[in-house]
Amino acid sequence: MGPLLAFKPEKQEGAGKIERFASKPDHLAPKLKRLGHWSVLSCLLTIAATLPAAALDIRAAVLRIDYPSLLPLSRMDLPGEDRAFAGGMLATEDNRTTGQFLGHDFQTETVATTPEDARADFQALVDAGYRLFVIVAEAEDLLALSDGAPADTLLFNAWSGDVSLRSENCRANTLHVAPSDAMRADAVAQFLAWKRWNRWFLIGGSNEKDIRLTQAYAASAEKFGAQVVESRTFEDTGGSRVSDSGHVLVQRQIPVFTQDAADHDVVVAADASEVFAEYLPYHTWDAAPVAGSAGLRPLSWAPTHESWGATQIQRRFEKLAGRYMAEADYQTWLSLRIIGEAVTRTGAADAATLRTYILSDAFELAAFKGVPLTVRSWNGQVRQPLLLSNGRMTVSVSPQEGFLHQTSPLDTLGLDASESSCKEFE
Repeated sequence: MGPLLAFKPEKQEGAGKIERFASKPDHLAPKLKRLGHWSVLSCLLTIAATLPAAALDIRAAVLRIDYPSLLPLSRMDLPGEDRAFAGGMLATEDNRTTGQFLGHDFQTETVATTPEDARADFQALVDAGYRLFVIVAEAEDLLALSDGAPADTLLFNAWSGDVSLRSENCRANTLHVAPSDAMRADAVAQFLAWKRWNRWFLIGGSNEKDIRLTQAYAASAEKFGAQVVESRTFEDTGGSRVSDSGHVLVQRQIPVFTQDAADHDVVVAADASEVFAEYLPYHTWDAAPVAGSAGLRPLSWAPTHESWGATQIQRRFEKLAGRYMAEADYQTWLSLRIIGEAVTRTGAADAATLRTYILSDAFELAAFKGVPLTVRSWNGQVRQPLLLSNGRMTVSVSPQEGFLHQTSPLDTLGLDASESSCKEFE
């Protein structure tokens, strides 16, 4: 049975949408802070008193594959050398906070490698006794590592959004913390439906992962009742993305590229290769908002996110890393926190026990998203809300109000059980 989707339009005027993001009154802040500290301490003492306190050494590895790439379109997007690793450091600190009460010692190894050396480096970690892995890599390499892993190994996909990994190319030993392309596309489509921007001008890139993302957006448009009035492909011709005269060329080229498009409410960009999308805002021939890979972007995490206690983890991360927290950091943090929570609740550290618990109805994890995160039992995808960010602030959070599902509103994002052909989790 597919998702039972229904949309209830609601009035857009007034401050109702803002109230749920409002902070508590200032005069309550000190009291709430004290209560928060007692609440955390109480929870830790409760866990320590009720769970088995067997001494455990939990060793996990974060393997990040660095691919050759051109400079990003914006220097604001230059990746740090500790990309993803900093999130792993923070998660390890968090796991140790609870683990110290239970005799659980968490250790995390970080390895940066190349596509050519990834398999050898992965095998070296296996030979050293590691069985829990967070993988920051593209789909092809993730599949190769999953297929080459021993039977007693559990992998967490902290980067690739390839939808096929959650469907026909799923692997029983791999759980997906990174949102799929389908989840991101659905998050945007729901917001555009709420805005009644139902006529899409869809622009996709020419590379393989751009094509997959374009297909995800086209599927989301159909799923939520939008109409793709026109589709165009922006060809990646290679070469430098940045030049001294770049803004002059863009100001001439993008308007011409988008000229004479069918009447539309919004431009939706599918640019996984990060070649052209950032050039679209303010440069399209017709005045229209931009969403997708630029403009209003669907993210698992953003430095602008402050709701549901997120400011606390933002500040802790910034103190640790000296920079803002990015998606790779959050997804790595979340992967290791899932491991930590499962170890705490089961008193075990072997991959089989942890996997069984993580996929069970008993598992849930607070992760600064407003609702507990759980995992889909049919393909290993973490359910989670997605932030819709304009780069300066969080505009909204999907799933949007009014989109219904018989199990969870979070299952309106991405592949539902009936839409996934994954058989490895049966």
